[in-house]
Amino acid sequence: MTKNKILITGGAGYIGSMLSTYLIKEGYQVTVIDKFDFSRSSLNHLRFYKNFKLINADVTSNVVLKKYIKKHDFIIPLAALVGAPLCAKFPKKTVQINVNAIKKIVKLLSKKQKIIYLTTNSGYGIGEKDKYCDENSELKPVSLYGQTKNNAEKVVRNHSNHICYRLATVFGYSYRMRTDLLVNNFVLTALKEKKLTLFEPHFRRNFIHIRDVVLAVIYSIKNFDRLKNNVYNLGLSSANITKLDLAKKIKKEISNLVIKIEENKKDPDQRDYFVSNKKIERKGFKANISLDQGISELLKIYKTDPQKYKNNY
Repeated sequence: MTKNKILITGGAGYIGSMLSTYLIKEGYQVTVIDKFDFSRSSLNHLRFYKNFKLINADVTSNVVLKKYIKKHDFIIPLAALVGAPLCAKFPKKTVQINVNAIKKIVKLLSKKQKIIYLTTNSGYGIGEKDKYCDENSELKPVSLYGQTKNNAEKVVRNHSNHICYRLATVFGYSYRMRTDLLVNNFVLTALKEKKLTLFEPHFRRNFIHIRDVVLAVIYSIKNFDRLKNNVYNLGLSSANITKLDLAKKIKKEISNLVIKIEENKKDPDQRDYFVSNKKIERKGFKANISLDQGISELLKIYKTDPQKYKNNY
């Protein structure tokens, strides 16, 4: 049986480099389009596979998209400017990549082609106290990043063959590492400085390990018809916790860690919500990699080469 042909934009990034690796090992034909703004080496380990093709190109180019989209069964658009600080710094580029490129991709899709879109549950913004956000909850993003991802999701949902995942805050090691993500950042800071300073430590968040994200996408490819034309929250249900709870988990691994709480300072990141992942769990996929395991893995990675990893929160 011939495996599906899959196109990933932004495939050299944090999630893309891990997803590409797993898909190649599953035998899929994978094409990655990436401009390599952040990493040129994250896919080097795949360059010798016959079922892997790497295109160095701009995903906002109509010429590029027209040439490659029509050749693939699945499109997974990951190219984006991510995180509130980066998007606030480059607002025009954020809209161009995060929204306008998605509009171009969806416009070029045939009815038979399938798209899996990974957005963020940052769109929930500030949730209600003691209430979990589900897929019907109002979207109230508190950043340009959240706004653009919400807008792109609306575009994708107009296509007749789609699956959208609203991701919890992702953590864990990748070939193209991101240390701005909360867990990754806290663990690195704790290791290097032996101190974590928390603003508004009661703020809540849901988390998911990057390998669980990858496995969810592969599950979606294999079970597309059963899952299609829906949006799903995707997170680890046991990891709906506060920032203070997260810091305490890290302290279990770094016993001399000092946790300092700044009582009168606002956190620049105002997201605060718990998330229900029951909808995707009822469809047969459940995230399993615990925060404790992920923290332990991160410490092993960071300790092997402390100078390589810089705190870029």
